[in-house]
Amino acid sequence: MSEKIKVGILGATGMVGQRFVTLLENHPWFELVTLAASAHSAGKTYEEAIGGRWKMETPMPEFVKNMVVKNVADVEDVVKDVDFVFSAVNMPKDEIRAIEEEYAKTETPVVSNNSAHRWTPDVPMVVPEINPQHYAIIEHQRKRLGTTHGFIAVKPNCSIQAYTPALAAWQEFEPHEVIVSTYQAISGAGKTFKDWPEMVGNIIPFISGEEAKSEKEPLKVFGHVDEAKGEIVPFDGPLKITSQCIRVPVLNGHTATVFINFGKNPTKDELIDRLVNYTSKAAELGLPHAPKQFIQYLTEDDRPQVLKDVDYEGGMGVSIGRLREDSIFDWKFVGLAHNTLRGAAGGALESAEMLKALGYITKK
Repeated sequence: MSEKIKVGILGATGMVGQRFVTLLENHPWFELVTLAASAHSAGKTYEEAIGGRWKMETPMPEFVKNMVVKNVADVEDVVKDVDFVFSAVNMPKDEIRAIEEEYAKTETPVVSNNSAHRWTPDVPMVVPEINPQHYAIIEHQRKRLGTTHGFIAVKPNCSIQAYTPALAAWQEFEPHEVIVSTYQAISGAGKTFKDWPEMVGNIIPFISGEEAKSEKEPLKVFGHVDEAKGEIVPFDGPLKITSQCIRVPVLNGHTATVFINFGKNPTKDELIDRLVNYTSKAAELGLPHAPKQFIQYLTEDDRPQVLKDVDYEGGMGVSIGRLREDSIFDWKFVGLAHNTLRGAAGGALESAEMLKALGYITKK
């Protein structure tokens, strides 16, 4: 009998679900045993359910091809063989909130890639390298849900991964005004160029809901656990972020251009030092998907580039470059992160690894 923790994927046939499948192949701690999707896919083998819609660069792993997909709405059937689940379902947000709570109430932890619960006050929204202390709120959430083991934890929006790590590294210098533009890959919309040919050679200056996420989610990440209220209180200091989010003809990798003012007056050497020497509990614990060096600083004028840098640290690291003084703001820089690895399934998987290391996810 395997000693690994058994996991299922909700929404296994979508792009993020497919990424979870590839990441869980031969995982040292977790064993993928259950796949769930919509009623349309239920009862088919995974290979049949996917059909010609496999969107990963690598082939579908052999071990999942003949797994029979379950109906994500049949909660009791899905959870009977798993210790926890990843959620990547594609539903209206109110339905996602309801079904994720339904799963949690079966005493099954839910680690979600979805945005539906990001602003639920007692649901931790964590980048493992930045705010794992927020997982302490889970005890309050369990009281609300009436569970002893089940809970919901989420990861933040994919686009903020390209610049929020730099803000975390520079907190001592009191960043307080930030203008950010994100240039977002089409895989963030669950697409490839094959099924979105109109994006070839095109730019779309609108991504629904992204600008609000880019401006607000870092404030929750930088917030604190209020034990008296039993919730995460977003950072209420002077940090203000304004953004524009643009879809660009790139398959993987979200790039951000950032202008920033500080309360203090750091030098360029100090800013670079804090980036490259940034340490985290995730690295200290040796999580399987934690990058050895979370942030790299690139000195070349034309870096970071998607083709050269998006796979840094297996797609789990963040690349920063073009740090220079600005004529209006204090400093400006360019950031890059892999949106379906660092920003989506990989970030959720590392979150589950942190939850396991901290004792929140265990065998049932």
